[in-house]
Amino acid sequence: MKIIDAHIHYQKSNPHFDLLAQQAGHENTEKHLRDTFAKEGICRAIVMSNLRMEADGINYPPDFLSYCAGIGHDALDDDKIDHSVEMADLHLQSEQCVGLKIYAGYSHFYLDDPVYAPFYELAQRYAKPVAVHMGVTAHARALLEYAHPMMMDRVAVAYPKVQFVMCHFGNPWLMDAAAVLEKNHNVAADLSGLIAGNFDVDAYMRGFHGYVEQLKTWIHYVENYDKFMFGTDWPLTNFGSYISLFKHIIPWKHHEGFFYGNAARIYGLGER
Repeated sequence: MKIIDAHIHYQKSNPHFDLLAQQAGHENTEKHLRDTFAKEGICRAIVMSNLRMEADGINYPPDFLSYCAGIGHDALDDDKIDHSVEMADLHLQSEQCVGLKIYAGYSHFYLDDPVYAPFYELAQRYAKPVAVHMGVTAHARALLEYAHPMMMDRVAVAYPKVQFVMCHFGNPWLMDAAAVLEKNHNVAADLSGLIAGNFDVDAYMRGFHGYVEQLKTWIHYVENYDKFMFGTDWPLTNFGSYISLFKHIIPWKHHEGFFYGNAARIYGLGER
């Protein structure tokens, strides 16, 4: 079975990434990533970029990595916003760039703030998705109110021709996330970053049985498995364990779409 990992992060020679990868049973190197992809059947991954927006500042190996250009909080400063929009335009012209990524919560703007409007308009023009961090954050300086799934409902209605991707399924607000997905034709979700580290799948399913059942329930509530994509949030979690866990969570008949086809369609990857 071919797999597209619809949500990873990738920075070589980054001490923080090195540590996270080690905790997940991996190494933060291109060779290790390639070897692991070959072992697990991952044919391509989408990097949610944390790098600066300059068009020459992103250099991911194009043969196995696509990316979403990240719009960090620095890019939204009053004196930088025009330049950021210009850089986003340049990125979206590239085949390797398959969308934009907004870091809600880390950036203290609601999704319907006018500061984001030029980016939504660019995404609509290039027919490429806008992925948005939704749910819990990695550090305490972020503000959760900006990352609540209900915030996406506003922009999904305001920009019906833009495909939005709710990263992390808005975890832990699964009920609210499911309501937004079920209601809006232009909202999908990836299931990345729900578990950190290197974990035993059977032990996790026993120890967190209630959470796993809630996850199954609210995914099923949406009644459309075509809206869900596999993603790991690497280097946060172990590839093999995460793949195995979601083979249990997602019904077998939806595996091809969840692990490959939905991401290929939503991010316009096609056959590569």
